[in-house]
Amino acid sequence: MYTVHPPQKPDSGSGSDDLRVYQNWKGSNIFFLQGRLIFGPDVRSLGLTIFLIVAPVAVFCVFVARKLMDDFPDHYGISIMVVVVVFTVYDLILLLLTSGRDPGIIPRNAHPPEPEGFDGSTDTGAGLTPQLRLPRIKEVDVNGITVKIKYCDTCMLYRPPRCSHCSICNNCVERFDHHCPWVGQCIGLRNYRFFFMFVFSTTLLCIYVFAFCWVYIRRIMGSEETTIWKAMIKTPASIVLIVYTFISMWFVGGLTAFHLYLISTNQTTYENFRYRYDRRANPYNRGVVENFKEIFFTSIALSKNNFRAKVPREPVLPTRSVGGGFMSPNMGKPAEDIEMGRKAVWGDMNSGLDLGEGQLNSTDRLNIKDGELGEMSPEIRANAEDTGERVGIHPRRSSWGRKSGSWDMSPEILALSARVGESNRATSSNSTKNEENRHS
Repeated sequence: MYTVHPPQKPDSGSGSDDLRVYQNWKGSNIFFLQGRLIFGPDVRSLGLTIFLIVAPVAVFCVFVARKLMDDFPDHYGISIMVVVVVFTVYDLILLLLTSGRDPGIIPRNAHPPEPEGFDGSTDTGAGLTPQLRLPRIKEVDVNGITVKIKYCDTCMLYRPPRCSHCSICNNCVERFDHHCPWVGQCIGLRNYRFFFMFVFSTTLLCIYVFAFCWVYIRRIMGSEETTIWKAMIKTPASIVLIVYTFISMWFVGGLTAFHLYLISTNQTTYENFRYRYDRRANPYNRGVVENFKEIFFTSIALSKNNFRAKVPREPVLPTRSVGGGFMSPNMGKPAEDIEMGRKAVWGDMNSGLDLGEGQLNSTDRLNIKDGELGEMSPEIRANAEDTGERVGIHPRRSSWGRKSGSWDMSPEILALSARVGESNRATSSNSTKNEENRHS
């Protein structure tokens, strides 16, 4: 969790470099009202969701509810209009509570955790820092059942049980359910209750509009003593609303039924699709009654992030070698992301790098892939292989040239690239001189 340092005695320029947490946020979230509201990067889809709710309700109020007001005595007609308006406002509030709050984001660590049992006294000699690889998976006990927790390379922490890293928001979220594009936010520990209430209330709103559209058609049939088809022709708005709400009920109604099943068995959408607890024991299932109490009748956990807190501006660190220190579980190999089902790839180690005097152009770049070092002299090839072994990177395991941007070159590789560039330029210069001598 972010630590807010106590205020110091200000001098003339004190505090000028401090930022708010939301201004220095490393996730993909979008903030409003100076960090008071947090949304996902796809917050624009929220506007479409609001339109899909408000537009049919407006059509219903103008073309159906307004005409039913005179057909019911003792102000019952007015109640039709009031109920649908109040219910719509309630639905939009639940939508905002779902999409505009922290879903349960776990703050990132500034540094990887130390391996268990490391006392800091290990020495490999010659002033070298030892390489200690963190275990990829740990096992913890949950209600008597062993559960595996995984290390997150992005957040540099071991995810708690039921936590997963959202590739869209780029955060680890507690009790991660899924990322919902309709609300533009992850669904997790702190907003799952509001998400279910939003889906359920939307289902009821569809049923309400659907039912009263049929009531209005029946009123036309009774007052004009006509058939249902002629009555439907007289109110095309009702027909459009009936078709729209019928289709919507299948979507939000089916979603409501699915999440009722998940709540009754204490599962998340992610767990249901990945682990299939119907085939093995669910360590979180405490019975239907207790499962519903956990979702609806327990206090919502406080956010672990104070987005408006002040933090010092992070200094720009120089490029470091990966030759020593603690290593991520995925360092040195393009390992598969177990949580998200995606493969991490290494970046194009030549793109976007300013090598100064030894900068390589498109024809001078190192061609290193599938264990080959390109057409290089034996001396350069030996140096490249020796350098790769010293920095812990084997050419056969590399994925250079693929699109990414998460790697820094070590000084050894930069020096080697500079030497290759100088060698190529010297060869090119000699060739040019020889050709000029021929012409002269």
